[in-house]
Amino acid sequence: MKKLVFKLDYAGKILAGEKTTTIRLATNLKENDIVEVYVGHVRIGRAKIKKVSKKRLSELTEDEIKTDGFNSREDLVRNLAKIYGNKVISSDPHLYVIEFQLL
Repeated sequence: MKKLVFKLDYAGKILAGEKTTTIRLATNLKENDIVEVYVGHVRIGRAKIKKVSKKRLSELTEDEIKTDGFNSREDLVRNLAKIYGNKVISSDPHLYVIEFQLL
């Protein structure tokens, strides 16, 4: 079964329903996939992938940024740069916005 893995920092927001999307540089997920959800090494349940859309970092809406659990575009960019590196993020890469719902 496919997985969605998150940093431990996001556990509370995911479980509270405040984080319902994840923004990734690459994905093999598609709409209607059922995935195992992990925070760190702990499985917290399953989720259904509701939507996967591809867009440039500069095209992300404020709504997409907020549902990913960030307060601002700058906050999101800073966190993505920690994961993927400044060089990749500063090139305005294509990203995947993955909307999910815990089951």
